[in-house]
Amino acid sequence: MIHACTLGLHRHVFPDLKAVLAKASPARSGDMLAGVAAASEEERMAARLVLADIPLAHFLDEAVIPYEDDEVTRIIIDSHATGAFLPVAGLTVGEFRDWLLSDAADTASLAALAPGLTPEMVAAVSKLMRNQDLILVAAKCSVVTRFRNTLGLPGRLAVRLQPNHPTDDPRGITASMLDGLLYGAGDAVIGINPATDSLPAITALLRLIDDFREQYAVPTQSCILTHVTNTLRAIDQGAPVDLVFQSIGGSEGVNSSFGVSAALLDEANTAARQLGRGTLGNNVMYFETGQGSALSANAHHGVDQQTIEARAYGLARRYQPLLVNTVVGFIGPEYLYDGKQIIRAGLEDHFCGKLLGLPMGCDICYTNHAEADQDDMDTLLTLLGVAGINFIIGVPGADDIMLNYQSTSFHDALYLRRVLDRRRAPEFEEWLEKMRITDYRGELLAQSSQYPLLGLAESIQEAP
Repeated sequence: MIHACTLGLHRHVFPDLKAVLAKASPARSGDMLAGVAAASEEERMAARLVLADIPLAHFLDEAVIPYEDDEVTRIIIDSHATGAFLPVAGLTVGEFRDWLLSDAADTASLAALAPGLTPEMVAAVSKLMRNQDLILVAAKCSVVTRFRNTLGLPGRLAVRLQPNHPTDDPRGITASMLDGLLYGAGDAVIGINPATDSLPAITALLRLIDDFREQYAVPTQSCILTHVTNTLRAIDQGAPVDLVFQSIGGSEGVNSSFGVSAALLDEANTAARQLGRGTLGNNVMYFETGQGSALSANAHHGVDQQTIEARAYGLARRYQPLLVNTVVGFIGPEYLYDGKQIIRAGLEDHFCGKLLGLPMGCDICYTNHAEADQDDMDTLLTLLGVAGINFIIGVPGADDIMLNYQSTSFHDALYLRRVLDRRRAPEFEEWLEKMRITDYRGELLAQSSQYPLLGLAESIQEAP
């Protein structure tokens, strides 16, 4: 369907919905690289004017990637809840924005609406929003998930403890785990990116975390961020698998490049749930995404990178995951050039995921060749904290020595807790107080020989 708008002396014509969405996006290097970005600010504004007048219902009739060509499109359309969509079915994108910003859009109504929204709808409305709008609406969304603790409650912030090591050395990993726990991090998950995908190494890491968790009765969950097929093999061999990890994207092609399909994810979800290892709930999937992955795989179909990122969330919600994490600046400046673009993308991703009913976290990060620095990450960290993000990443010193990128540290989480009064997952908070790591307010206690974990610290130091 052709869309057009006259702005000033120029008439701007957009051949289809995906062109309107792409031209309406804030400027970013990935869309420029793909050749789908607006050629001027005037064209961008014309696309936004057109987009504001498109009925939300139109997104159910015009797919940005054809239904018959793409598995993700089929999942999005087939899972659409018509009844949940009715409250906003008569609105345009612009009117939907106004409603989201109104007091009528409260936490309960947004939760009820989520199954009735498609990723393209939420991507579209995000393109009409300023940063403060994205923050305001996301802060009204609440998505709670459970495995061994409860994540996403209002006023709470969780941290993924990421004890990566370039050689998967057990001593180094254990030291990083201990470091994170003594700073009160790790309630979202203790998750390791392994240096190798060998099954014996993956199984050894799973047992390392599980033995540690059981010895100290830590109310959290573990995950080795390996390919889903490796996790299935580990399950078959009786390894202690809590969560199943997988990177996913917003088109069938990008998922094929990752070596996954909905059928494979279905199998993994079922296998992990059947283990019954969760004590409070059975949300067992952990997904990571990132703007630019579809372009990297040449599987974007001419769709802008933010819209296709939102489509990945449409796939993720099929599985009621415990955690969804946008690794916002990890792919590099080819897709998000500088701090401004990374900040905007992080706020968009969090907004879109939360509006679709997902438990969104963010790896607030950048690569060393991007035009960004830790001040930019401080800004995004603070903004996402205000927006009510479910979890962030905790890396020793904010510098991942295995993946070679810059993220956020255990200290960054302490900063956010202090300035925004964010508590940890309640079960984890109780454990920290019992272990004399924090007091009843969640504040870190001064180091003392009374720490039950300090004996482990001394054994690590003395190990050869």
